[in-house]
Amino acid sequence: MLLAEYWRLILIVSLGAFVGFLLGDISLGMLIGMSIYLIRHLFYINKLSKWLAEPKSNVEPPEGNGIWFGIFNRIFKLQKRNKSQKVKLAAALTRFQEAASAMPDAMIILTQEGKIEWFNQAARRLLGLKAPQDIEQHISNLIRYPAFKAFVENQLDAERDMEILSPFDESLALQLRIAPYGKGKALLVARDITQVSRLEQVRRHFVANISHELRTPLTVLTGYMETLTINKKSHENPWFQPMQHMYAQTNRMQGIVKDLLLLTRLENYTESIVGAEVEVPELIEMLLEEARMLGHDKTQALTADYDSTLRIMGRREDIQSAFSNLVSNAVRYTPKGGRIHIKWFSDATGAHFIVEDSGMGISSMDIPRLTERFFRVDEARSRETGGTGLGLAIVKHVLQRHDGALSITSELGKGSQFSCNFPDTRIVISKKQVSSINNAG
Repeated sequence: MLLAEYWRLILIVSLGAFVGFLLGDISLGMLIGMSIYLIRHLFYINKLSKWLAEPKSNVEPPEGNGIWFGIFNRIFKLQKRNKSQKVKLAAALTRFQEAASAMPDAMIILTQEGKIEWFNQAARRLLGLKAPQDIEQHISNLIRYPAFKAFVENQLDAERDMEILSPFDESLALQLRIAPYGKGKALLVARDITQVSRLEQVRRHFVANISHELRTPLTVLTGYMETLTINKKSHENPWFQPMQHMYAQTNRMQGIVKDLLLLTRLENYTESIVGAEVEVPELIEMLLEEARMLGHDKTQALTADYDSTLRIMGRREDIQSAFSNLVSNAVRYTPKGGRIHIKWFSDATGAHFIVEDSGMGISSMDIPRLTERFFRVDEARSRETGGTGLGLAIVKHVLQRHDGALSITSELGKGSQFSCNFPDTRIVISKKQVSSINNAG
């Protein structure tokens, strides 16, 4: 088609030159020929402009010849293809909006600055958002919780969960999650967990009440059992052995009740606490003594390295419970002749209490479930060692109340490492001084 247009140009210019030759001026004839060729193209450009200006894209293309016939037809085909794609995109967008509206969870698309770009029908019901007035509004202006503002500003680039009461209806409990979405945007999802929250509250109250109710009869039973078993004449009684077992089991039940009460208290008061200065070095000395008594018959190598001036702000009773659980677990699950090492130090990320052991180790599949209530890697071994199955759950909740986190690394046959990590905002430290304690046996 382009070759034909070249021949057309040559023909018109040649005819102009011939006419000019007849008139005695070839240059004038060629100029007239070029002008005629240019006027022809300007005519078709004008037709193209008028056609493209039509509001309807399905208007038939204007008639043309030569290269303009091909141009008009190609543009017309592109228009038809674009119209088909627009119809498909519109249908897909409609399906997406219908699906998003049918979802029970609120979905909000936020810009990088935290402004609302779009939200579904559930966001109106759960969060009270209104269209179009709330579009382009900053989300923290509509959900006015200080913790939520920090959640949005600091977590647009990472997935994280948060629970709040709906600003539209405080009888609704919502679980929020922010995840990266598209280019520089974020997707905020709010899920109604009111029923789950109520059931969880009922469970907590039930556990707390039943634990309180069990504590008194267990104390009475333990007292009588202790009296019957420590009596010298009891050894001659054929019921002495069964009573010893009963005494051991009532003691174990008392331990479970105690841990349940502590765990319930930690779960009911999840907000961060400031507390007072906790003398962690002194606490470590006490834990070492308890560990020696607990593993007196295991001849374990017990060592410790700690900064004797490093302390943290918190609740001593809770910190002691968390650290004690980790140390007692290490003693229980490390075999005879094994090694247990305790470390307490600080670095750029905060303060760290680490318990390492040379025990049997834990499978990587079981590690995520270790902080669940009553979860046991080895049911038989756990019962033999007297564990309640609540220790690591208590550790997790204690650390959460102190803005910390528990990290676990382990490998089967090579031991485990449990780390309590506290932020640097809780550190109280003076001149650096490191203490080291080694105890074998």
